[in-house]
Amino acid sequence: MDKIIRGKTAKSAATGGKTAKGIKHVASPLARQTLLDGALTGPVAGNRPIPLLRWLQVVKIGGRSIMDRGHEAILPIVEEIRGLLPEHRLLILTGAGIRARHLYSVGLDLGLPVGSLAPLAASEAGQNGHILACLLAPEGVSYIDHPTIASQLAIHLAAARAVVGSAFPPYHHHEFPTSRIPSHRADTGAFLIADALGAAGLTIVEDVDGVYTTDPNGPDGKQAKLLRETSFNDLAKMKKATLPFDRTLLEVMANARHIARVQVVNGLVPGRLTSALRGQHAGSIIHTGAAKS
Repeated sequence: MDKIIRGKTAKSAATGGKTAKGIKHVASPLARQTLLDGALTGPVAGNRPIPLLRWLQVVKIGGRSIMDRGHEAILPIVEEIRGLLPEHRLLILTGAGIRARHLYSVGLDLGLPVGSLAPLAASEAGQNGHILACLLAPEGVSYIDHPTIASQLAIHLAAARAVVGSAFPPYHHHEFPTSRIPSHRADTGAFLIADALGAAGLTIVEDVDGVYTTDPNGPDGKQAKLLRETSFNDLAKMKKATLPFDRTLLEVMANARHIARVQVVNGLVPGRLTSALRGQHAGSIIHTGAAKS
């Protein structure tokens, strides 16, 4: 049967897309190829995708590092974002905090699969997003869910200078069952969204000055060295390094198509986020695997 189909496809291609019975076929370079072979799909899908929102800046706000600290950390960030709205159009994504760890603990104790733990943690990231959106409501900023980000983000940003959403990727029950804790969390989700949209950049806001060779707050903190500029490949080789973001992010960076670099800044220091969005070196810059345009 496969030979018959191949024969008909080859014949139709040779006759301008028509079979002997006059049936019209759409010519496609993928018609006789497996979609799982990168060497075969490369000539078709290997080109750089069109950047949809090249004027968009994506900002990921840490849940445990910023939101869990309460008003002392949140209100200054809100004021800084408020001052940035005339300069940029922002997609602000929030991560989950310590409450997600409590959810993981209870869920694991009950024996829930990783696909059930992922949406539970994502709900906490969404709660942080609602808090941030409420504080920015006087500027017309609102919280939107993932389906709206996917299909209506442009029109929301035409009405307001920024919107807020959850940084967790919407894998939920389809989360990869590679570990008991969801491996794709807020940092990875923020990068996936920014890269898919072809955004101008991604800035990750944490409570440290950037990426260090070791945990600056750990027992070897005195030996910690700030990496002002590095690459995903170099960080992947540092197996024992304590990173201020999910290690899965390094795997996603390897396949980036648009976002060529990510900057990690300290949100507890006023002005760092502003400097980063203005293109200045304000923390640690991590180069991804995206080809320069």
